[in-house]
Amino acid sequence: MSVLVTDKGFTADDWTHGYCGDGAANDCRAVDLASDADAHALPLTPALEMIRVAFPSFADGRGFTIARTLRLRGYKGRLRAKGHVLADQYAMARRAGFDEVEIDDDLAARQPEDQWLARADWQAHNYQARLRG
Repeated sequence: MSVLVTDKGFTADDWTHGYCGDGAANDCRAVDLASDADAHALPLTPALEMIRVAFPSFADGRGFTIARTLRLRGYKGRLRAKGHVLADQYAMARRAGFDEVEIDDDLAARQPEDQWLARADWQAHNYQARLRG
């Protein structure tokens, strides 16, 4: 099982349509991307509602770059980080463009909801925005 983390805390996953693998066909509603995927190569079709980016390790930050690239390319759909994302990384994930984070039950037990909610006010703790005034 897995737990979905949003700015409101832990919630059940409401996506029921499944995922296509990397390099998905044009009619896919949702795509799974590996952490080494080329975000420029993914066709951003109107049918694409969800992109889920793998985080194989909390030390692997390539998924943040993928999220930022997809948003800069104009992707407006749901963007989800999946895997080894820590509560401390939640604000960075949101600023990079992720809407939500999918973690397994073991990580949710080690880092309970209150730790994630402590970082849910991610816009208020953006030092770059504070520097800009």
